[in-house]
Amino acid sequence: MGTAHPAGRQETTVRSTLLLLMAIGPSLALAQPAACSARSGAVVPTVVELYTSEGCSSCPPADRWLSTLRGRADVLPLAFHVTYWDRLGWTDRFGDAAYTERQHRLARQAGRAQVYTPQVVANGQDWQRWPQLPAPGAGPAPAVTLERHGDTVRVNVAAAPGSAARWAAYWAVLEDQHQSRVNAGENNGRLLQQDHVVRLYQPVPPWAASAGLQAVLSAGRGDPRHPRRVAFVLTEAGSPRPLQALALGC
Repeated sequence: MGTAHPAGRQETTVRSTLLLLMAIGPSLALAQPAACSARSGAVVPTVVELYTSEGCSSCPPADRWLSTLRGRADVLPLAFHVTYWDRLGWTDRFGDAAYTERQHRLARQAGRAQVYTPQVVANGQDWQRWPQLPAPGAGPAPAVTLERHGDTVRVNVAAAPGSAARWAAYWAVLEDQHQSRVNAGENNGRLLQQDHVVRLYQPVPPWAASAGLQAVLSAGRGDPRHPRRVAFVLTEAGSPRPLQALALGC
């Protein structure tokens, strides 16, 4: 388990090819019919964020455990690769300073001075009892739908009439079935296999719950060797606890 220091490296990621376009209010007109869609249910999936690194020798067991969560409808797993282990000689190609900052922000919200890897955050809270997980949340929960139209993914969050709450959210583009042969650092010589790898993390600014939300994300289907999913996680503004979460597997 390693302690962390803020990362100063700016990463070049697939964010340069994935553009977030947001619109709150009237329906967004899209010309082509939806290629696939997903709709949230009464049960809110358990959102599992793993903070990990290819340069961390204690992380592979957590990576393997996260891979076992593939295909479960009651869990949304996300692997955020942080950057502070890169100083030991192996640059994690999936690492991004934005993921490192998210981990530090969650720590500050929880009143902790440091972060560590591997860290599991379940439903917005530090969770050290994995592989056990907290139970999924039950409704009522906000209704969310996702639709893909070509390279555009559209989200609709139903309005909560009369609510004084403000909601926020984030998009995540995930990829599976990655392998890395590590040639330096603590995992030198190891072949690492990873799923649920976050390739894009894009926060959505807060909005009035009473207004609802419609937004689109430009996200191509990527390399077919690494199946890509687009996830949307809804929270209360200022809180990491998910109100709803949904992923589109196409």
